[in-house]
Parts: sequence; structure tokens; C-alpha cells
Amino acid sequence: MAINNPVKGLILVGGCFDVLHFGHISFLKAAKQHGTKLVVALESDENVRRMKGPKRPIHNQNRRKMMLESLKFIDIVIPLPPMHNDRDYARLVAEINPEVIAATEGDPVLAKKREHAGRVNARVVVIPRVRTPSTSQLAKLIGLER
Repeated sequence: MAINNPVKGLILVGGCFDVLHFGHISFLKAAKQHGTKLVVALESDENVRRMKGPKRPIHNQNRRKMMLESLKFIDIVIPLPPMHNDRDYARLVAEINPEVIAATEGDPVLAKKREHAGRVNARVVVIPRVRTPSTSQLAKLIGLER
């Protein structure tokens, strides 16, 4: 989905958001404070499986989208098609053209996000990680994963 009109204060975040938890909510609310419109790029089921393992996602992309859209501080959720390389993500960022890209502290692709931000003159905001169980830890705790 393209965001054709330039929107002032657009913040872009991306992720799986498989089982929403306190860490997700804290991150998304903190990201929203850096602009006026929060856009969530939601990973495809295929990409979640590749990143998290064959038993994931727990919720399919459509359900994850519905959960995120129910949060009043999220303005747009973009369900992503399967993305196979960094060029796919770079094109997405160029198309959305955010002013801010928000990432979680310790994000393994932070350098790539900084690179993408530089191409569209966006700034990167690193949100401190909240110490709470992750979706993967919760899935193990309730016996969905080993």
C-alpha cells in the first residue's frame, strides 16, 4: 500500500507483532510520540516463519493486522507481501517516505534502517527495550514452541 500524499510527521515501524504484549505496546506508543501518524509495516506470514521458525506465526497476518488496527494510536497498518531482500525494504521506505523510522534498542537490522532512513532524509529513533517476555518467550512458556 502506497502512501501517496506526503504526510507531515509520519513515523514508520515494522515487525511481526504476532502475539501483542506489553513490550509491543510500549514500543508503539513511544514511537508515536515522535510524530503525528504511526504507520506499521506488518511482516508477511512467510517472513515470520523464516525469521521465527515453522510454528510461527501464531496468528496469521490478517489477524495480526486486525489486532494492531484496534490500537487507537496506530494510524495505518500495511500488510507486507513476502520480502526477500534488503532492496524490497528499501523500496517500501522510499514509497512511504517517513520523517522518522523507529526501532527497538538492540534491533539486529538497525544499520539497515539507518541506511534506508538516510535515503529519504528521515531520522532514526531508537526506543529503549522494555524488559518483558517476548512473543517467542511467551510461546515457549505456554508450550507452543520448544
